Formats: sequence, C-alpha cells, structure tokens
Amino acid sequence: MADRPVIGVTGPNGRVATAWWASRLAIWMAGGRALRLTPSSYRLHSHDRLQGLIIGGGDDIDPTLYGGQDDGRAPIDPQRDRFEIEMIEHALHTRLPMLGICRGAQLINVVLGGSLHGDIRGLRRKTSNFRTPLPRKTALAAHQGVLHGVLGRERWRINSLHHQAIERLGEGLVVAARDLDNFVQAVECEQGRLILGVQWHPEYLPYLAAQRRLFRYLIDCASVSMPESLDD
Repeated sequence: MADRPVIGVTGPNGRVATAWWASRLAIWMAGGRALRLTPSSYRLHSHDRLQGLIIGGGDDIDPTLYGGQDDGRAPIDPQRDRFEIEMIEHALHTRLPMLGICRGAQLINVVLGGSLHGDIRGLRRKTSNFRTPLPRKTALAAHQGVLHGVLGRERWRINSLHHQAIERLGEGLVVAARDLDNFVQAVECEQGRLILGVQWHPEYLPYLAAQRRLFRYLIDCASVSMPESLDD
C-alpha cells in the first residue's frame, strides 16, 4: 500500500461513520488510501502523513464563525469546527490538495473569509430541499474551469443533504457550479492550486463515473508530490 497516496478524511467523533466508509471506498477505488481524522483521534504527526485532504460533511457550521446568528435549532459541533479549521489552514499553507464535501465546502469558504446562507429552505423556488443521497437534483457548470474539466460535462446529477449554502465567496474562490435555484453547488480556487468544494456528497455516488472522477483527480494531484516511500 506504500504506493498509494494517503488522503485524510475528516469527520465527527463517536458517530455511525457511514460517510467515512463511503469515502474510504471511493478513495481506494481511485487509487488512494484513506486516513480517518476526527477531533479525538487526530495526532499532530498525522500532518506529515498526508498527500491530500477531504473535509467531510456533517452538522451545521457555527454561525458566529461567519457573522451569523445561532438560533439553537440546528446541531453544531464547535470542537469539530476548530479541528477542521486547523486542518484547512494547514492544507492552505502547505498547498495540500483539498476537497470539501457539503459542510466541508462551506467551511473552506468560511476560513477564506466567506459567508453562508444559514437556511435556504425558504429561499428555494424551482426545486425542493428534500434530503436524499440519491442523485435527484441537477448541477450546472458555471464556467469552464477545473471542475468542468474533471467531470467533462455542462450538467450532472447530484444528491442533496444540506440546508446551508455558500453566500459570499471566500478570497480566491470562484463559483464552479450552481443548481436550478442558482445556489452555489461547487467552488474552486482561481489561483491554479487544487481546492475544490462540492455541496453534494460524491462519496455516496460511486456508481456514477463523473463522481468517481472527482476522487481520481484528487488522487492524481496528491500523487504528484508523493514521497518515494511512505511508512505505515
């Protein structure tokens, strides 16, 4: 397994780790090796083991981090927020290839100075906010950038498990895709390094070739700077 780049996958403490197992399989299928990272299991030396990073989905981001107000209705996880902010800052500083999934895309945007819609359910007009891991919604490419090149199409099917969404873009990010209600569905870095954030959950869609290509691209980018040998 030493020839497979190690991809850190962040997540919460002590819960049923469905997203972790789905991400682990997607990473393995793409040629990588996943390392689970949680606030309680993380160790400082794990930084040095990573060739890539996925910031996973989960609870809402604390609204106070982007100037919003906490109404107490949605679960938040401040410990995880702090942990993942540290991981994102490490990836930005070291230019580690990084993919944000749902909450992860939102948090990358917040770390870069952006803001979020706290709840988009009342703002939808053309689509519902029905939560499903199945690809029942449509994303549209916003420009011919990295994501468009990876997926190779102008529109694609996505799932939806969120009620927050990116509002004001963080520094250096551009919109890569929107949905039919014009909400941001993906962002990428405009400076030529790999920072991708997708609002959907590609780890639950390994049966779709376009979604598998997201993980393959992350692994390919991680492999470029991979050391000649890696201790297990």
